[in-house]
Amino acid sequence: MQNKLIVILGPTASGKTTLAVDIAQKINAEIISADSRQIYKGMDIGTGKDLSEYSINNIEIPYHLIDILDPKINYSVYQFKKDFFRCYNELTKKGKSIILCGGTGLYIESILLDYKIPNVGPNLALRESLKIKTMNQLIEELLNIDEKLYDKKFHTTKRRLIRTIEILKGEKSKNHNKNENQVIRDYIVIGMKIDRKILLNKIKNRLNQRFAEGMVEEVESLLTNGLSKERLKYFGLEYKIIGEYLSNNMKFDFMRDKLNFAINRFAKRQMTFFRRMEKRGIKINWVNPENTNEKKQLL
Repeated sequence: MQNKLIVILGPTASGKTTLAVDIAQKINAEIISADSRQIYKGMDIGTGKDLSEYSINNIEIPYHLIDILDPKINYSVYQFKKDFFRCYNELTKKGKSIILCGGTGLYIESILLDYKIPNVGPNLALRESLKIKTMNQLIEELLNIDEKLYDKKFHTTKRRLIRTIEILKGEKSKNHNKNENQVIRDYIVIGMKIDRKILLNKIKNRLNQRFAEGMVEEVESLLTNGLSKERLKYFGLEYKIIGEYLSNNMKFDFMRDKLNFAINRFAKRQMTFFRRMEKRGIKINWVNPENTNEKKQLL
């Protein structure tokens, strides 16, 4: 396992970081985060960075792609892939084993399935004109542009179809990613699979703990430092719903229950995405972190 890229994925609150740190300590690895919100500074409690977890047996496990960006700045899958390979190549030169750990399936899939992502900015006017079209109409439009670029397995949502059309119609950047042809072929994927009832209980307990740690105050601080309410909505879940609470649109207990429900649904969507990854050819070795014997076999 030391010569492979180790990927650890799973739904929120499933114990990904704990397992990644345990393995990293054993094989002298460093961890690259695959989390679309933990890249942002000042968003610590709500995103579950839990940076104290990166210390084990008085050993600090180095991590990457956490706290790298101001929350006012947009970040894309293209940028993640570029940053991932920068870290990956630097660590490989040092002879380090590497663990890619996170719950953002799209980020992980972009590496393992080698997404070809031109650096083309958004065309908001074009997006608005395409949003009103049906899936079949979007497919037909893509086929009319270049039928060879339609991938039935990839183009499963309107968002993906719209982005592909946007890229094809846009001007391609002259600044090509020097790692754009790099492919990861030697990897192992470990998936965290917990009984649904246990996971929901973990989510609820963790949510209460985060409120006690000052999650509401964290969102207040972001607003005080100039982050807009619209930007909070963009980050979803904790930031969107607590932002609504701070706008006096709901009571605390209602907000807490609404947020708990939203996180439960998010965890379910994550698992749906991971199952789709399997259908697209990515083998996931599912383990139950609650099962001591299964965990020992990995360590």
